[in-house]
Amino acid sequence: MSRKAVITLVVIALIAAAGIAWHVMNKSPAVESAVAAVTNGQYGVTARDMTQGSPTAKVVVIEYAAPICPHCAHFNATVMPLLKKNYIDTGKVLYVFRVFPLAAADGVAEKLGRCLPRAKYFPFMDQLFANQSKWDPEFGITDVRGGLLEQAKAQGMSEDQFNACLTDTKEDAAINKVAADGQTKYNIDHTPTIIVNGTPQDGAAEWDKLKAILDMALAGK
Repeated sequence: MSRKAVITLVVIALIAAAGIAWHVMNKSPAVESAVAAVTNGQYGVTARDMTQGSPTAKVVVIEYAAPICPHCAHFNATVMPLLKKNYIDTGKVLYVFRVFPLAAADGVAEKLGRCLPRAKYFPFMDQLFANQSKWDPEFGITDVRGGLLEQAKAQGMSEDQFNACLTDTKEDAAINKVAADGQTKYNIDHTPTIIVNGTPQDGAAEWDKLKAILDMALAGK
């Protein structure tokens, strides 16, 4: 999914029953200096990143995605299972998933994912992609809060926990920083954007192209 406007700082939103309220967070020194533990320092992967695969894999694939994005949902449904089976589960690739918010609901979805136990993060994102028609404003959903609440409940989150998650601001600056850093480093103008060993790859959202890129990277070409 493309956006014509250049995103220099992505804001995180709190979705209230009355609608969508924007809540802009400034970068904090704590976030700037956060996470000393590095999973794969060569490509800027940190302990905060949500990853799958071996941290010492030769190839690092970073996906910048937006939960509301139908192209990201297509990638998750058609390409990700093949990527996982053939490269992630075999130890060839370290996969990193980062949310690049295009709309308020993206930031809220990421925030909810971070409030769940870490083991439920990827199942929750898979669920959001598979059920965009039930919560995604891109599908004409007007009660986005209610839609996201039902998705969160399916992962065991109560409504009280849901509300507490949305009102807690500790994740806001970190979510903004991931998006802003991605824009600065990779000039992201669409989702999904696929980075392989530090280089953005055109067309890599399709399996045949991504497979060829990964095979070349693994062969050292």
